[in-house]
This record gives sequence, structure tokens and C-alpha cells, in this order.
Amino acid sequence: MTRDDDTAPVAPTGVDTEKPSAARIYDWFLGGTHNWAVDREFARALERQWRWVKPGARHNREFMNRVVRAALDAGIRQFVDLGSGVPTAGNVHEIVQEELEPGDAAKVVYVDYEPVAVAHAELILERHEATDWAGIVHADMRRPKDVLRHPETLRLIDFSQPVCLMMMAVLHFAGPHDDPPALVATYRNALAPGSWLGLSHMSFGGQTGPDADGLGWMVEQYRKTSNPVWMRDREEIEPLFGDWPLLEPGVVHLPDWRPVRELRRDEEGARPFAWCGVSVHP
Repeated sequence: MTRDDDTAPVAPTGVDTEKPSAARIYDWFLGGTHNWAVDREFARALERQWRWVKPGARHNREFMNRVVRAALDAGIRQFVDLGSGVPTAGNVHEIVQEELEPGDAAKVVYVDYEPVAVAHAELILERHEATDWAGIVHADMRRPKDVLRHPETLRLIDFSQPVCLMMMAVLHFAGPHDDPPALVATYRNALAPGSWLGLSHMSFGGQTGPDADGLGWMVEQYRKTSNPVWMRDREEIEPLFGDWPLLEPGVVHLPDWRPVRELRRDEEGARPFAWCGVSVHP
């Protein structure tokens, strides 16, 4: 199978490029190159039903990038990205490489339960010659002990020092039976003072009309798969930060957390459909 431009990326050994992958679909929404025609076909079908899926994905990635840069400016040098997907198109280790001065060091752990994402991540980190300071953990973020005690996590992360823990657009895959407040609290309790929690979550944002209906259609499609999605509004998301103080500007829509650019008119409509924030371990 080839890409639309007839230049196919290298597929990791054992990865099926004939079936769409959620991680590669998200990569395409972000403008990445680790996707195949089957992924793009599925992504375009989603986009036809909900026009804000691609701008929303990019807003989420830009928020994550701003959090990483802010954490680096604050002196944090350890990052754990839960539900990372394919680590490309401006992911954590790339931002770290861009921002740090020569001689300054940081550690990055990606976590994903999808074998396709893990295989791509391993290949990318090897190609970027980053495996001595960045790694991928094959685990389900809903099982914190599996993540926190994984040998790769322990190889790279010193939990006696501050960590920037990121849960970017991943908690909507945790249902009520997963007890999201308790889940997030388990991770918070494992972190040292000075650590950050960066979190974003999809939401209907109190919206009605065609755009909300389109998002509802997407949610229903996911409910038919092994990865059902659960929408939450601000009142359910704010408690996930526990008693950690929120950094300014608090819990806001993705483009409103310390923005560095103005939104274009063709992406403005995605704003209400996600909430985000960053809190600090006192």
C-alpha cells in the first residue's frame, strides 16, 4: 500500500497497514506522516461527520506543546505522557530536543496500550537516536501500577524528583467503571512535590445544534468499538486535579491556555469541545 503521494513510510515489523489504527488516524489529523491510505480514509469519514475533529486534534497537540515548554521553563526535566499514540508531529521528545540547550538533559516516557502505537514509537525513537533518554511503555494507563512499576519507567524516571505527567485527550477513554477521579489520584500520589499534571478532555461544552450532533455521532461510533468514549463537562473535569493548585488561567478551553497565536476563523468552532488545565503538586 502506498501513500497518496506514492511515498510510503517504513512500517514497523509485524504492523498491519491494511487496517486503520487509532494512533495513526490521530497522527494524520496532526499532519504527521506515519499513516497509510486506510487510516486517512477512516479519518476523512470522521471529518465528514464532525468538521472540527482535525482542528480539535491540533488544538490539543498545541496545548501539550505549550505545557511541555512551560514545564521546561519551570525546571522540570522528566515527562510521562499517558496514551501518547504515535510520538511524532510535535510530540514530547521533539519539543524537548528543540527547547533544551546542549548539555541539558531530560527524560521522556511514552505510554500506550495499542501495539501499533508502541511499534511505531520504538521505530521513531530509534531513528531519532533518543532511546537512551526516551522510551515507550506498552501498558494501559487505566492500570497505574503497570505503568509506574514498568522497568522502562523505572529506568528513566526518578519519582523522588518533579515529573510532568500528561493525560492529553485520554481520559475520555476511561468510563465510569474505571473511576477516573481515583485513577488520576493514584498517579498524583506517586509524584513528588513540584510535579505538574497536565490534562485535557473532550466535552460537549454545553453546545447544541449540528456540531454537537456530529460529535455525538462520533461518540456513538466509538461506543461500538473496544474503545468507547465518555464525554464529561467542566464540572466533572475540575475535580480530577484534586487539591493541587491550578496554574493560571485555570480550567479553560484548549486554545485559551496561555495562547501564543490567534485562532483562524476556520478552526474557531472547535473551541468549546474540550477543556484543559495544569495543576502543581504543592
